[in-house]
Amino acid sequence: QLRLTESGGGSVQAGGSLRLSCAASGYTDSPHCMGWFRQAPGQEREGVAAIDTDGDTSYVDSVKGRFTISRDNAENTLYLQMDNLKPEDTAIYSCAADLCSSSEIWLQYTWRPEVGFWGQGTQVTVSS
Repeated sequence: QLRLTESGGGSVQAGGSLRLSCAASGYTDSPHCMGWFRQAPGQEREGVAAIDTDGDTSYVDSVKGRFTISRDNAENTLYLQMDNLKPEDTAIYSCAADLCSSSEIWLQYTWRPEVGFWGQGTQVTVSS
């Protein structure tokens, strides 16, 4: 059973940076796709960034140029470097893993909250 544990959330002022980590355990093969999702109060969960086993990445338009997703397969860890944070980035950030054909298709079309493996989430708060 794949287990995902996030860390690195916190509070920061607008323009600041945070790096989220997601430690994966309990599997033998690297998940095809891993990604970060977020949910703000009163809003639906949305996909933020994803990466597949080929290293191809995909981002939601609102974070392009500010967020960078990466994975260290040797350390079984997924990262999200978040720079130039904005108040609208405030949300609970969760990492997830699932089978996929590509990071772009998974992030934009096929992910589902009831499918795949999910961490518990970490709070990110950006103040103006």
